[in-house]
Order: sequence, then C-alpha cells, then structure tokens
Amino acid sequence: MADHAGNFQSCRLIAARTWLIGGVVLGVSALGFYFAYPLRWKKKKGPVRVYMDGCFDMMHYGHCNALRQARALGDQLVVGVVSDAEITANKGPPVTPLQERMIMVNAVKWVDEVIPDAPYAITDEFMKKLFDEYNIDYIIHGDDPCILPDGTDAYALAKKAGRYKQIKRTEGVSSTDIVGRMLLCVRERSTGEGHNHSSLQRQFSHGHSQKSEDRGSGSGTRISHFLPTSRRIVQFSNGKGPGPDARIVYIDGAFDLFHAGHVEILRLARGLGDFLLVGIHTDQTVSAKRGAHRPIMNLHERSLSVLACRYVDEVIIGAPRDVSKDMITTFDISIVVHGSVAEDNDFQEEKDNPYSVPISMGIFKLLESPLDITTTTIIRRIVSNHEAYQI
Repeated sequence: MADHAGNFQSCRLIAARTWLIGGVVLGVSALGFYFAYPLRWKKKKGPVRVYMDGCFDMMHYGHCNALRQARALGDQLVVGVVSDAEITANKGPPVTPLQERMIMVNAVKWVDEVIPDAPYAITDEFMKKLFDEYNIDYIIHGDDPCILPDGTDAYALAKKAGRYKQIKRTEGVSSTDIVGRMLLCVRERSTGEGHNHSSLQRQFSHGHSQKSEDRGSGSGTRISHFLPTSRRIVQFSNGKGPGPDARIVYIDGAFDLFHAGHVEILRLARGLGDFLLVGIHTDQTVSAKRGAHRPIMNLHERSLSVLACRYVDEVIIGAPRDVSKDMITTFDISIVVHGSVAEDNDFQEEKDNPYSVPISMGIFKLLESPLDITTTTIIRRIVSNHEAYQI
C-alpha cells in the first residue's frame, strides 16, 4: 500500500514538473508570438490613434472625405504625407511640392498630427516606428487597391499584423479626372487628349480605379461625376453658428482647385475675427470672368473643399459677386476681406466694383497673401509636367 502511495506521490510530482515545464514552454511560445506579432497584443490604454498616409497631390474633397472617415475610426488622426522623391520614383513628379501638400493636410479639420516625408510603402521599420513612437493603433486605407511597382500590396504588413482598417473611397472624383478637366482648358496647346489623360494618371495619389476615369476623351472629361447630397454637406459642416457678439469675417471667391494659397489667406482672414464666413461664387459667375472652361471644379465640389478647411466656420453656396448692404446686415458681417494675390484683382478699377458697399462702409480690408499661387499656377504646372512626359 505504501509503495502504491509513494508511486502516486511520485506521479503527482512528475505531473507537476511536467505541468511547470509545459507552462514554461507555453510561456516561451507566447512570448515568441508576441515578438513576432507585437501589434496583436492587448491594446494600450488611452485614445485610439489611427494613421493614414497618401501623396495628397492636388488635394480635393475626396481626400478630405477619406480623412474624415479615417478620423471617425479613432480619437486622433495622424497623417503621413509622402515625400516628393518617393512620389517621383513611384508615380512621376508631383504637381504640388511637399511644403504645399503639408499646408493642405494640416488645414483639414479632422487631422490631429502630420508626419512629413512618409514612405510610399509601409516597411517593417516604419511600421515599428508608427507603433512605438507615434502610438498608432490602426493603419487606415481606402477600399481601392494600392499595388506597388513589384505587384505587392503596400499594406500587406499592416494587414498581417491585424492593425489594418478600411474605409470607402469617395465616388465621383479623382485627381486623374481633375487633370482631364484641366487639359481641356489648354487644349489648344496639346493634341490627342485621350492620350494626355492616361499618361498623367500615374502622377496622382491613392492609385484610384480606372473604370470611370479612362472612359473617354474630349468634352466628356469636363463632366463631374459628383452627386451632392445634404448628408455629405452636413458631414463636412461644423454645425455651429456664430455667438451673439462674434466678429464675423467675410471672404468670397471661386476657390477653384483649392490650394495652399487659398488655405493661407483663409488662415489670415480667420485671425481677424471669431467666425469666418466664406462665399463660394456660382459656376456661371466664375465662367463669366475666367472663360467657358472654368471653373474646373463645380460649385458643390468647391464648397466641400472649403468646408473641410479648419479655418472656415460656414460657407454660402452660390454667393453673389456683389457684396450688398442687405447681405452684410443679414449675416451680421463685421469685415469683408480679399487677398492681394487673386485672378480677379482688377475689381478696384472696375465701375461695378463688387466691394463698393463694404468699402463705402469702411469695413473692407485687402490682405497680403502669404503665397503667390492661383488656380492658373496649378494648371500651368500640370501642362509643364505633361510636356515633360511627352519629350
């Protein structure tokens, strides 16, 4: 009996040792799994930080909507802006240099932090930096594929780590489509527009699908596929009006191909008061002043781009060219401003000066524009880049 009891105790000790050894082995295996896939480990405490990258070349409301959707997946949005060198190597020279693209992305109201010179493809090293230094929880991208020149998925590592989330791409707009519209403005300087359209496609961000972009040439590229909805306008709006004693600043214009020059003048304008109201001129008003092929972006597209800017509180969609006394009273405007760099700066010499009323009231101010950029500047860059490809 004693022998049986001893054997039983021995078996218990062996089992215990086996369990302990097994526990150590299991612990080592778990640690190995952790080091191999650290991103699958239990999430840290604190705000959820999400990361989205892109070229953001010729930034438009589709880019802004992507950033809005990304921000909705977390508490803080960190955006990586791809370097000029990386864009050139993977797509061709960007239309807007990094400095201007940084201004544009920083100005989007859903963006909390920006990383300059981000790589075009997420490497092991950069992904580790995102999670260790920037405390990123998830990497975000649209549902359109992002394929590298070697045929691999640019986000394969993020997906393998289990920290990838996807958003829906904004239909009806792409940088390629916008280029097609611009080329029509200068069609007398080039031939074979269909070829122009496709040859420029690789230059622009986010690698959009070609199914609606290379459908044809000629006047068809001028037609916008954008279908405005009240829901989208609400999504882009702040939803708050001015306070009872707010100093309301008003600035108006076409704001076509929304660019860094626009952002900087809006920033200065916002600094003059408590609430910035922006008037967006109708397509007819813009065409009358700048020609039949302008504006490049239609009224609602231009309105969304302006609404996405953090310095803007509200827009008037289809504002009149003339700033009337009734308009100033209705919106309780304290000051009307205009930038020194603009395509229509001959208004002071015109008999029908659109700012004659605020000038007579002593509430008009001409602001010195920080950047010498207009919509025509962007169009000229497009043509220059295209001609470089044609050589």
